[in-house]
Amino acid sequence: MIGNRITYRTADGVRVPGTWRHAFLRNFDYHLIDLFIYADGLVDCWGLVTLEEFEKQVRSGRVATELPEGAEASAHQLARWTFGPSRTWLTPEILVAEIRDTIDRLNRRPDSTERCLAAVDAFLADPTEERRDAAREAYLAVPVTQRHYALGDMDHKDRPLQILLAGPGGVTEGRPDEEVSQESYDWALSYFEERAGWIAEAAARVPADGPASGFAPAVHLYESYPLKPSDDPGTKALRNEFPAAVEVDGVTYPTVTHAYWALSVADPAVRAAVAAAEGTFAARDLAAAADRAEGWEASRTAVMARLLRAKFTRHPELARALLATGDATLVYNDSDSAFWGDGHGKGRNWTGRLLELVRSELHAGQPD
Repeated sequence: MIGNRITYRTADGVRVPGTWRHAFLRNFDYHLIDLFIYADGLVDCWGLVTLEEFEKQVRSGRVATELPEGAEASAHQLARWTFGPSRTWLTPEILVAEIRDTIDRLNRRPDSTERCLAAVDAFLADPTEERRDAAREAYLAVPVTQRHYALGDMDHKDRPLQILLAGPGGVTEGRPDEEVSQESYDWALSYFEERAGWIAEAAARVPADGPASGFAPAVHLYESYPLKPSDDPGTKALRNEFPAAVEVDGVTYPTVTHAYWALSVADPAVRAAVAAAEGTFAARDLAAAADRAEGWEASRTAVMARLLRAKFTRHPELARALLATGDATLVYNDSDSAFWGDGHGKGRNWTGRLLELVRSELHAGQPD
């Protein structure tokens, strides 16, 4: 399973997604390593190799699937030990099959388990012995370490699957000395009928409090200069440097940017100068040269949220522009700050996130 083990490498400027798992590599002694697997089929085990080259390393024992008693082992800069009696579930065939499945999942292709379940569905739709044989072959192609998880049912594991594929009078891998009775087979059939219902129900289920992601396409709030008042500013109205006065603690500032930088400085005289600056660039430069207010780094997000609320509360026409973005993700450009801006996908986009918060508050405050 890939789970949360997500990584990537860059090849020719292209980001190649990947994941990793632990493995033992034999280089005189045995070394516990992170084995990186990438969507383009390359595997990093102390150097990038193709899947075919990796398979050769596994079959030669360089990537170890056997851990002999008495062998020396180490985890780099962490520990050394000697193997006592050990048990491993892996064989060269199983490990290579698991890696192939991982590459399929990284590419969002059906892996061996999904291919098996597709073959089972085909058999249930048309229960011929030919289709049963095809489903059984697909089941046996699933690495034995993964078969228990095929149905996602840790109570019954893959028992219903084994019974279905064996058929009445057949035998299962788990109980090779016991024939499958008609009663057991009927139970397996009813299990898969119920399972189909669970799957259909789960697919149709909508979270009680709404979807996890928005339906509207993302809105990119690009930097644009100069910004001037307009009867129809569109999304430019959502920029902090848009000329829309905000009032904080009895002081009126020409833009959110002026207010933010003024409140960021410790010296009251500099704060006044920032508030009166000719433009947002001048306001920022004046503030940048001054000392920050105490605790500013910890409080700046709350200050920005307050300023955005003040802006859209004071200017209903700008609030309408914000509400018009629906439930879209708001991606905010800020060439000066990867904290406030998206930073080409590497920033934290806090301005965009706070705009979404204020938008939600505006929705909540609208009359029915």
